[in-house]
Amino acid sequence: MANPALSNNPAFKNGSTVSASQLEELYERPAASPADTGRMTYEDTAVKTVILFAVLLATSAVGWFVPALAIVGAIAGFVLALVNTFKREPSVPLIVLYAAAEGLFVGGISAFFNAQWGGIVPQAVLATLVTVGVTLALFASGRIRASARATKIFLIAMVAYLVFQLVNTVLGLTGVVDGPFGLQSGVLGIAIGLLVVVMAAYSLVLDFDQIQQGVRRGIPARYGWTGAFGIMVTVVWLYFEFLRLIAIFRN
Repeated sequence: MANPALSNNPAFKNGSTVSASQLEELYERPAASPADTGRMTYEDTAVKTVILFAVLLATSAVGWFVPALAIVGAIAGFVLALVNTFKREPSVPLIVLYAAAEGLFVGGISAFFNAQWGGIVPQAVLATLVTVGVTLALFASGRIRASARATKIFLIAMVAYLVFQLVNTVLGLTGVVDGPFGLQSGVLGIAIGLLVVVMAAYSLVLDFDQIQQGVRRGIPARYGWTGAFGIMVTVVWLYFEFLRLIAIFRN
């Protein structure tokens, strides 16, 4: 009643076909790492993230000197973000194209803000780097974790913020409110800005948590691009919110 798939295989018949010296060699071999087996790793995901940000910085230089390209970058980035978000399998060319388009937007919008509020870009960059670094350190140390309840609150707040921004944009275009930020000005604008920064920081926690789960489950290495894409989306959002928040402070 033995399993024929095993009993008909010479390796499973008449005892072991491996000599003692071969067994000793097998035991002494180093264990295969996740990278050797084509699985997702933290290091590989970090490299992919650095590559995307290198692309973003390169095209942001173009956007800085040609601010009009920010509109092209914003539209292309929005479309590519939707495509990459809903694709079941990561597409490296589309993700890299997203980074390039987002760079045009970031460079152009940074040039615009810097023209209005000189020196604001280094301040926003520093604030973004500090926030990302602190969030990563707290997550790595186990001080903060993604939870079902916090994620539910985050999603509700996110929908509310998107609705608010839509209303604010419509009121600004129709002339009901004036100023560069419309309803998001003054004390209210500062309060909303601080809340959104906290939301973006928690979004980073969700990104780190998903990458951690992917590494633990041993999913294919190509999904490291998805993790890098998610981090880029959040970091760009965080940077833009810091630009707006600092501008409201300085206004």
